[in-house]
Amino acid sequence: MRARISDKELWLLLASVFCAAGVWLYADRVLIRHQISYSIEHGTPRGNLSDLYPRWLGARELLRHGRDPYSAEVTREIQAGYYGRPLDASRPEDPIDQQAFAYPVYIVFYMAPTIHLGFGTVQRAFFWILVGVTAASVLLWLRLLDWKVAPWVQAALLALTLGSLPVLQALKLQQLTLLVAAMCAAAIVLLVAGRPLAAGVVLALSTIKPQLALPLLLWLALWSLGDLRRRYHWAASFLFCMAVLVAASEWLLPHWIERFWHAIVAYRQYAQAIPMLEAILPYPWGRLVEVLFVTMTVLLCFKRIRQAEDTLAFQESTCLVLSITALIVPKFALYNQVLLIPAILLIARDRRTISEGSFISRALLIIVGILLAWPWFWSTVLAGLSFALPPEAVERAWAVPLWTLPQIPMGVAALMLIHHYQWTFVASAERGTS
Repeated sequence: MRARISDKELWLLLASVFCAAGVWLYADRVLIRHQISYSIEHGTPRGNLSDLYPRWLGARELLRHGRDPYSAEVTREIQAGYYGRPLDASRPEDPIDQQAFAYPVYIVFYMAPTIHLGFGTVQRAFFWILVGVTAASVLLWLRLLDWKVAPWVQAALLALTLGSLPVLQALKLQQLTLLVAAMCAAAIVLLVAGRPLAAGVVLALSTIKPQLALPLLLWLALWSLGDLRRRYHWAASFLFCMAVLVAASEWLLPHWIERFWHAIVAYRQYAQAIPMLEAILPYPWGRLVEVLFVTMTVLLCFKRIRQAEDTLAFQESTCLVLSITALIVPKFALYNQVLLIPAILLIARDRRTISEGSFISRALLIIVGILLAWPWFWSTVLAGLSFALPPEAVERAWAVPLWTLPQIPMGVAALMLIHHYQWTFVASAERGTS
């Protein structure tokens, strides 16, 4: 028998689809129009603007022509496609992001099947691949968190995820962050399912963006110390797979690690790559808050290193680490907030427990709810107004849906820490006095 949808589930599904449609219409009818108008007014170049393009072109040039993807010549060719022309340092209106090939060279193995195709074809196919892996990652996290909800609620959660501004930006840009986030979800599910060797392989493959994978790897390494004899298998698999990737890359492009390091150093300079907290808070407060978040996370994770991989404590710690990653990753980019998806799902699952906790937990839950709802609400409002008002009038308010986005990672991480800090340490104290 098919489960009958309740009135509550129906309204949730309709509201979710409505909000998702509002975000996509806002992006196409307001945000992108504003960006095009700004580009025309200031002479800023616009090409394909696909973050996949530098990786694809670098892979094509290396595999087909033996050219160094980190070279200045290839960088200028990348700029010609990404921006429409090479950047000119004498033009103050030109973007500062050089869009150089700043990935580990083994990314070319991922791109290898596409190098004989036109980039337009690759771009369209990769968009749908990212839609698929993002939707799959949501379902994987629901399974991992053991949150059993009706199919209609799952559909609503998928609509809200695919209709959120961070995911929308990542899809529009064909950002590999979505692929890395999905691989992290798959690796944790494999680990929980008792397949540590496969989990290690997937974690090694996720290091195409090392800055996103590193905090999770450090947490798993710390967790492994709690029972090293039984848990070392994933680490051995990870190290073996990494050795294969590095050796194959060295064979393909000798001394690539040095080139990659120089590319990373240059990227941090021209892209002004600093963590989100340091971008929104004045010095030194951003750094201090960052250290506070990381320290509290390490203490909480250390308290849980003996918990088995199939316990909620392990899974919740993993969600916490990913949410902290969105705070400390050295680039203030909206699409990095896709790492918050598991933490937001966990908060939605535990919303009643959190609301019954301390005043601070309840207040943070309300604040996080407002922060998350703001972009959906105002995107939908502006999308609707774009059909009734002149484009110039609506574009004046283009930034309104983005106002709460910088605060969302901090709010989510703070709520996660306070809720699970109380759950872990207060529960331990109560057991000690009983």
